[in-house]
Amino acid sequence: MSPCEFDRCRTHGCDGHCSLPSMRVETIGDATLYLGDCLEAMYHGSMPLVHHVITDPPYEAEAHSKGRRLLGKQEDGERTVEYGSLDFGAISPELRVECSRMAASLSQGWFLAFCQAEAVALWRDAHEAAGAKYKRAMVWLKPDGAPQFTGDRPGMGYESIVASWCGQGRSRWNGGGRHGVFSHAQRDNNHPKQHMTQKPLHLMRELVTLFTNENETVLDPFMGSGTTGVAALQLGRRFIGIERDPKYFEVARARIKQAVSQGQLFTPAPTQAVQLGLDEVTQ
Repeated sequence: MSPCEFDRCRTHGCDGHCSLPSMRVETIGDATLYLGDCLEAMYHGSMPLVHHVITDPPYEAEAHSKGRRLLGKQEDGERTVEYGSLDFGAISPELRVECSRMAASLSQGWFLAFCQAEAVALWRDAHEAAGAKYKRAMVWLKPDGAPQFTGDRPGMGYESIVASWCGQGRSRWNGGGRHGVFSHAQRDNNHPKQHMTQKPLHLMRELVTLFTNENETVLDPFMGSGTTGVAALQLGRRFIGIERDPKYFEVARARIKQAVSQGQLFTPAPTQAVQLGLDEVTQ
């Protein structure tokens, strides 16, 4: 046991004499991957400040019930769909608050978190309690989203993304005056998902392009299958990912290793800002 060197650990209630957790850490090119609990990694690991946090946390408990469309299968040339419950636990109020606090303390720019529409207010409150400045609830539209098979209510064809600013001064991004609405099919060229809530790569590329700049570092505390990391590396960013499930960590590790070996694939032209008139500006 040695004196803790991390001020943020002391703010968590550490008496200054804690042991660092034992966790696997791998560096692959411009990516650093942690196998372990995200709070332990952010509290006790020698986690540097990052430019942005972009993450897809676990859903609320109500979204973990059976009846969800999960992974697709390809059998004899036919696409089938599996239904069932998710294979990871729902987020707890404590995890939401603590993750927000740590992520906001590490981020010098944006903090983006996917969530259900019903949880936007919860994430907004957690971000603001952590000192971040809530800016917008954005929407990912799913053109291929499943209908409501019971027929007794509208289907859910979108997910929300809470966007908060953790940096100094006014927030800034590369999107000019465009809307925070992103329309992308759930599948990447019809490839099967490797994680039950895996986000499409083309969606994550768009978010990384709009909210980050080349050579900046993106942190994902809930790395899953590593899609955020792949997008970041392909676009010339650095990446730090944390995943507690060894199965998904290996999936992310393999995907990120491939992305690093391929090098930077995309160099998008910068988005031109749109100058709005005073009568067009909204909060």
